[in-house]
Amino acid sequence: MKTRAIIHLDRFLGNFNAVRARIGQNRRICVPVKADGYGHGALQIAKTSLEAGAFCLGVAAVTEGAELRKGGINAPIILFSQPYPEEIPAIFDANLTPFVSDSWFIDALNETALARKTRLAVHLKIDTGMGRIGCPVDEAAALARRIADCAGLELAGTATHFAVADSSNARDIAYTEEQSARFVKAVDSIRAEGIDPGIVHAANSGAVILHPDTWFDMVRPGILLYGYKAVEEPENLQKLSGFEPLRALPVMELRSAVVLIKKVKKGDTVSYGRTWTAANDTNIAVIPAGYADGLPRLASGKWQAVIGGNVYPLAGRICMDLCCADLGQQTDVRRWDEAVLFGGQAPDAAALAAAAGTIPYEITCNVSKRAPREYKN
Repeated sequence: MKTRAIIHLDRFLGNFNAVRARIGQNRRICVPVKADGYGHGALQIAKTSLEAGAFCLGVAAVTEGAELRKGGINAPIILFSQPYPEEIPAIFDANLTPFVSDSWFIDALNETALARKTRLAVHLKIDTGMGRIGCPVDEAAALARRIADCAGLELAGTATHFAVADSSNARDIAYTEEQSARFVKAVDSIRAEGIDPGIVHAANSGAVILHPDTWFDMVRPGILLYGYKAVEEPENLQKLSGFEPLRALPVMELRSAVVLIKKVKKGDTVSYGRTWTAANDTNIAVIPAGYADGLPRLASGKWQAVIGGNVYPLAGRICMDLCCADLGQQTDVRRWDEAVLFGGQAPDAAALAAAAGTIPYEITCNVSKRAPREYKN
C-alpha cells in the first residue's frame, strides 16, 4: 500500500458550489490550477472545475498552461506571472491569456501576434498595493490605450491582487478597501478613455469571504476551493452581509502504510540526530513517507500518524523517505495497516502547517509526484 494522496472531488465540488452560492450566478469564477492544482493534480481539477461551471483557469507558468492544452482543456487559461521573452511563442502556441503590465511586454506580444496573423487576448494587471506584478494606477489608462491600439491584441480583462484580504484585522480590512478604491479608480480611468476594460476581477479567497464589494465581474478563489478558509467571517460581518458562514472541506489527504514494526528498548534512540529517546520499552512503526513525499521535516516532534483510528506520535526526525511512529508497549497495529498522515481521520493540512510553521498552501503544493493522486467520488 504505497504512499498516496487521496483527492476527494466531491469535496472540491462542494467548495466550488459554496463559492457560487456566495457570489451569485451572474459572476464568473476563475479556478487557479497553478502548481499542479495546489498539489491536487491540475488536469483533473481543471476538468472538474469546468464541468461545474468555471469560466476559466489560472496558471503561473507557460508550461503549466501548455500541459493543460495537451490534456484537452479548451477553456480560457490566464497566465498570472511574467514569462521570459523566449516563452512568448509558446504563449501563442497554447493560446494563453497573459497578464500584461508594461509597454515592453505589450509590444512584444503584439509583434508576435502580427507575425502570426492572429489576435491574442490579454488582461491588464494593475498594482494597487501588492507590490509585485502590475502597472501603477495612474498608468492604467495609457497602457489600456496602448493595448487597444495594437491590432494583434484584445483587452479581455483588467485585474489586481490583494495583499491582506485574508485578514480580519481592522487595519488590513482598511488596506484592502484602499486597494479596491484604487482599482476602481484605475478601471474608471480606462472607461473614461472610451475603452472597455473587459472582465474586471480582483477577489482572491480572502476577498470572497470578507469583501463582497471586490467581487466585480469574476473572482479567483484559490485555497478556498481546495478546502481551507483563508479567514473566518466575524459575526458582525455575517449580520451585516446576511451571508451564512461559508463552509469548505479539505480536498486532499495523505495516506501511507506501516511497512515494519520493531521493538525498541527504553533508552534507545530513533532517527537522525538521536533527538528522540524511548522513555520505556515500546514498538515503533516505520512508515514510508517523508519530506520527499511532502511531510515537512519541520513537523518532526510535533506531528502524528493515525492508524486504525488511533493517534500515534511520530518518533524522531522525519526523514526523506520514512518516518516512525511510537505505538507504545502494547499495540493492535499490524504490519501493512494503513496510516493517515493528514486529512481524513487525521488533522488536516492547516493543522500540519501550523505545526511546521507554514501555511496549508505549502503543505498541499509540496506533496510530491512520487505520491500518486488517487481521485475519489
